[in-house]
Amino acid sequence: MRKLIALFICITASTVCSAQLFSREKVQNNQSMDKQSLSWGYYFGANNLDFKIDYNDNKGDIETIRTTGFNVGLVADVSVNDYVNFRLEPGLVIASRNLQYPENYFEGIPIEDLSPSDFLREIKSTYVYIPLLMRLSTKRVNNLKPYITVGVATSLNLSSNEKNPEDNTGGRFRTARSVQFYEVGFGIDFYLYWFKFSPSIRGVFAFNDELIRDVDPNSPWTGNINSMQTRGIFINFTFR
Repeated sequence: MRKLIALFICITASTVCSAQLFSREKVQNNQSMDKQSLSWGYYFGANNLDFKIDYNDNKGDIETIRTTGFNVGLVADVSVNDYVNFRLEPGLVIASRNLQYPENYFEGIPIEDLSPSDFLREIKSTYVYIPLLMRLSTKRVNNLKPYITVGVATSLNLSSNEKNPEDNTGGRFRTARSVQFYEVGFGIDFYLYWFKFSPSIRGVFAFNDELIRDVDPNSPWTGNINSMQTRGIFINFTFR
């Protein structure tokens, strides 16, 4: 994922520099596209999520092992003027994270009562993700236009296990079903002959604590966690 992010930044930087250095007027594709007050599109991409964990006591950090997930969704774009747009981008975000617990979280439990699976919890997340974004663009330069985005999102985690009566004593790590996020990012519109292609990179951060605690307040899996919030990166490729 780091290599993909680095490649995205290099391509973005080189494209913007080229546009500024070689700004001779060229034939502009899709000149009427930005004149539409309402337009539609779709996106797909990748995500890399982890958890920001705050602890009650200093017993060591729980390691979050991240994997690359997948995003897909639709775009409804409302244009205010050449520089400001509002977007609704409902979609599906599929992610998986593993929590690796240190041994001292299980102090007082006989070692023979523990298994390797007790130290590892796999958390699969399937978010129905609905962001509302404001997009601020620069002036179009030939066939590209850089922009930044800011916004908020609400989501429904279909894999949360929030209502499951079993907790970690039965191997069930539970998270909140409803999660709210804010996000910031940047990207570039590329005006191609038939459509507009817009790669973007975004940071996403949860507002609320997502942890559903075990029945036992001294549970080794949840007892020392004060809050647990998703954070991560989305890389999306939008077509309109």
